[in-house]
Amino acid sequence: MLMITLSLEKHYKTKSREHTMTHEDAGHYAVKHPKGAQADPNVVEQVRQKLFENHISCAAAHAVAADLSIAPSYVGMTIDLLEARIVKCQMGLFGYSPQKNIVTPADNVSPELKNAIETELTDSRISCEHCWEIASQQGIKKLDVASACESLGVKVKPCQLGAF
Repeated sequence: MLMITLSLEKHYKTKSREHTMTHEDAGHYAVKHPKGAQADPNVVEQVRQKLFENHISCAAAHAVAADLSIAPSYVGMTIDLLEARIVKCQMGLFGYSPQKNIVTPADNVSPELKNAIETELTDSRISCEHCWEIASQQGIKKLDVASACESLGVKVKPCQLGAF
């Protein structure tokens, strides 16, 4: 079991998810993962402790990853295998009711922020992880980076937890 867990963790540190979830897939999150995928029982327990009505916030999921020194993507896989739902994206992109997301386009984007975002683009997208790094480097909120991306027409993908 430990070897399976470690190899799956390595897989989720290096591979992006290829299955795109749609609204109709809600509650069937495990299908994004290799058949027979299993999560480490310790990670399962940590995630379960953070669940509320079968939901876990992005911040709580990242806290589990930090506490256990594992990749956020592995925590995301565990959440999917539990068929739980990730809510309250720290970038403001999903998991908010009733409007789904809370990010709005920035009124203006500084040249420094625009350059930082454009430097990290791959196929006209920027990863959630790079957005977090930019926010940290520039001393701004993650939501501010998401708002700048929205204003610049840049899509944030992939999510560190694998939600999108």
